[in-house]
Amino acid sequence: MEPAILVIDGTYIYIQKSGQFMFQRRSYSMHKHRPLVKPMMFVTTTGYIVSVLGPYFADSKNNDASILSQILNSNIEEIKEWIQENDVFVVDRGFRDSLDLLKQLGIQTEMLSFSKQKQQHTVGESNASRLVTKIRGVVEAVNGRLKTWKYLDRVLPNSQIPYVGDIVRIVCAICNKFSTKISTGDAEKDQVIGSKMLYLSKKQNTLQESIDRDGLANRPSKWQRMDTSSEIDFPVMTEEDLRNLTLGVYQLKLARAYTQEHMSESGGYEVSVCKVDANLISAKIQSRHISSKAYQLWVFFDECTVQGWYCKCRAGARVVGTCSHVASVVWYMGFARHLDKTFDFSKDWTQYLQDASHTPEPLSVDESDDEGKTEE
Repeated sequence: MEPAILVIDGTYIYIQKSGQFMFQRRSYSMHKHRPLVKPMMFVTTTGYIVSVLGPYFADSKNNDASILSQILNSNIEEIKEWIQENDVFVVDRGFRDSLDLLKQLGIQTEMLSFSKQKQQHTVGESNASRLVTKIRGVVEAVNGRLKTWKYLDRVLPNSQIPYVGDIVRIVCAICNKFSTKISTGDAEKDQVIGSKMLYLSKKQNTLQESIDRDGLANRPSKWQRMDTSSEIDFPVMTEEDLRNLTLGVYQLKLARAYTQEHMSESGGYEVSVCKVDANLISAKIQSRHISSKAYQLWVFFDECTVQGWYCKCRAGARVVGTCSHVASVVWYMGFARHLDKTFDFSKDWTQYLQDASHTPEPLSVDESDDEGKTEE
């Protein structure tokens, strides 16, 4: 019998701030910085919702690991009867404190790599994490589907708290009955993508090894900066080619915004070309989270396609798809710059706001002029 694979995650239902102080403390999420309650979702890899438990409080005593441990120890909905040894739970890092309990029950777990010490995950860790995020995308899509219901997408009055759990379960039952599957629906295509990702997960990043071995990251003399990308013979790619490279669409959704920030006001797109190998380019992409951080990346290509990539971001060493920074460079160089029409960027709203950091220099007063006026 094939083991069952369940993707587990909590979702958030936002509520009003309560005048009852104990409830206010226990329903306030330090993660989201607002009051909420947390239903716990159990979903299959096709998006079918197996169970919705809770809702739970949002304080530190009710993190994801504590909730899952309580569900298993209390055998809620007789969960121990319908899970078996060697079943697989796909979870995120918030469940790490419950891994020992799951191991005791014979449950296999797949979780994102977790490390606070290292600036960047190894190739193996990054590849394994990408396999997990590919599967975990299902529960994120299910949670997003729930929020398409206006009742669950707004801040609920506290008078609705007694009914939240039942309403969420009713909505989930309707989604199971009438909504389409989250997966592509093409079993053969899914099998091909899965096999490709498993194959790539065992590979090493040869471009990273080459960059580190030759010291190209620390040798500016080996690179020629170019403000225009038209002189680079980068292969032309289709949207399907890009999706096959990134093995997903999330990175491509961010590519346009990264490109917008990287382009100059005159429309130039700055990259550096290796003087030793013209098929190796480098770029530095600004982090979308931290103003003081930018990520150096490298892309190696031939006349047909992209052959390798490496970025210094936390997940940039992986070969199972690219990170968003690499995807933005490949998207622009191989696709966007060849379009006949100009693509629309997001509206820049910064021009409508004041910036306190831009303070004009105080006017300097010439003391000799003041003295002259006094004498007169």
